[in-house]
Amino acid sequence: MRILILGGGGFIGLKLAKALAERGTLRGDTITHLCLADVTGTEAIDAPFPVTAESLDIANRDAVDTLMGKGWDAIFHLAAVVSGQAEADFVSGLRANFFGTLNLFESARANGRKPVIVYSSSVAAYGGEVPQPIEDWTNTNPQTSYGSQKVIGELLLNDYSRRGFFDGRGVRLPTVVVRPGKPNAAASSFFSSIIREPLQGEPAMCPVDPEATKGWLTSPRAVVENLLRSAEIDAETLGQNRCFNLPGITVTVAEMIEALGRKGGKEALDLIDYEINTAVEKIVSGWAVDFKPAKALALGMQADTDFDSIVQQFIDDELA
Repeated sequence: MRILILGGGGFIGLKLAKALAERGTLRGDTITHLCLADVTGTEAIDAPFPVTAESLDIANRDAVDTLMGKGWDAIFHLAAVVSGQAEADFVSGLRANFFGTLNLFESARANGRKPVIVYSSSVAAYGGEVPQPIEDWTNTNPQTSYGSQKVIGELLLNDYSRRGFFDGRGVRLPTVVVRPGKPNAAASSFFSSIIREPLQGEPAMCPVDPEATKGWLTSPRAVVENLLRSAEIDAETLGQNRCFNLPGITVTVAEMIEALGRKGGKEALDLIDYEINTAVEKIVSGWAVDFKPAKALALGMQADTDFDSIVQQFIDDELA
């Protein structure tokens, strides 16, 4: 089993790579090679099989064809220009999120190997005038360029899979918290920073109204397990729509901060300042936050129980 992770240098990509290294198998087959491809480079990981790193601009079709020519049985497509950056720089988002995804799908079609492709979409596919809770059959209604580009990728994945060019699965990720490292350009970045920074003794800024702002959230552990599970599901169980919402929990920012207080005490709470950022608030307020992910749960996807446990995971996995 030869596996490729696009966006393999990112936070989720590296955690996924380490989980694959621990498992050693995917879809019942022994992993013989793992490639981490990223535009920014990747860190090394230990594994019982060869792990290579590739520098890749997914918007470059020739580069994608060269990498795809090395032959892959399973591909995790995590590469993306994130929400805030895609909104601020339309062309950058279009290159990576639309043309990059099209390059991958077209290269897979031309290659003829018919790999399993797990495509990371987003709950930014929903927003605006969408009835809530969101059911599996609810029409997408993105209110950002990022969400629109992700939905286009979903439609392409369904069609390319229907035609037998590859075996695709599209999973709409909730906001993943708590992310380690530094803030990124995602509009949702503050969901992690208001927990991560105070627990490390650093100041953080909350750019939204804590009582009025909610998020549909998942933990890093859950999203990695769900990505792996998505790759292993038999195609016939997915039905005619191969794209679905991953499980999450709905939490207000105020509830997140309360959980921080229970884990980090008053010292952590005192490190948070509050200043409304209208651009961030506008993007985040346009996202749906109430979901019924019945299909994902029926397929065996993992759900977090509460936000306190998510904060504890960060403490155990990143701060210990």
